[in-house]
Amino acid sequence: MIGLAAFFLTTFSVAAQEKKTERPLTSASTPSKPARIQIEDPTIHTFSIVAYDPERKEWGIGVASRFLAVGAVVPWAKAGVGAVATQAAANTSYGPKGLELLAEGKSAEEVIKSLTDADQRKDVRQVGIIDANGKAATYTGAKCNAWAGGKTGKHYACQGNILTGEAVVNDMAKAFEEAKGPLAWRIMAALEAAEKAGGDKRGKQSAAILVVREKSGFGGNDRMIDFRVDDHGKPVEELARILSLRLRRPKAE
Repeated sequence: MIGLAAFFLTTFSVAAQEKKTERPLTSASTPSKPARIQIEDPTIHTFSIVAYDPERKEWGIGVASRFLAVGAVVPWAKAGVGAVATQAAANTSYGPKGLELLAEGKSAEEVIKSLTDADQRKDVRQVGIIDANGKAATYTGAKCNAWAGGKTGKHYACQGNILTGEAVVNDMAKAFEEAKGPLAWRIMAALEAAEKAGGDKRGKQSAAILVVREKSGFGGNDRMIDFRVDDHGKPVEELARILSLRLRRPKAE
């Protein structure tokens, strides 16, 4: 009995010592867990511009947001047809349906009316549209989070929600009107001005620019410019850098 007891005591002591001296796996041998993405609110906190260049026959959209990969949701465009930016509690069907209605010859205002009249949650939607003729319209639902609103001008519409204030949209519009050069850089100037004015009051995360013109893209498609920054500390600045790799920025006068 004494020998058996000694055996168990010795075995237990060795096991305890091994457990005590056991080292955890290093980070190099343990794959890191991906960060868990938490979406607090499905609303796309955004400022955007839809615009048209009558000389080059280009339609474009610029957008920035405190939302992951905003370029996957907001911008929709088709050469010869128009462009749609759908945001806030975005109804993504506004994109393809809006382009379909524009292709039928409806104006930007008519398309917005058709889309919102058929939407029971129109109070939380925001949309900007420019049609084949360059006429623009914008809509902001009554329940979009403040500050929210839009502004239209010749060949453009600006809109945003959860902004630091109305100056964001006003400065965006002014910058677009005053900018020179290709449509893509005029849109970029608008985004930069909006961000400088305060932008999305929740911060920065993603940005995108889409410009279409018939047979101007790779292999003869219509996507002349289609760039996205999905997750970045300075998304608008990074988007401008990427755009400059494709299209030289005009020199300031």
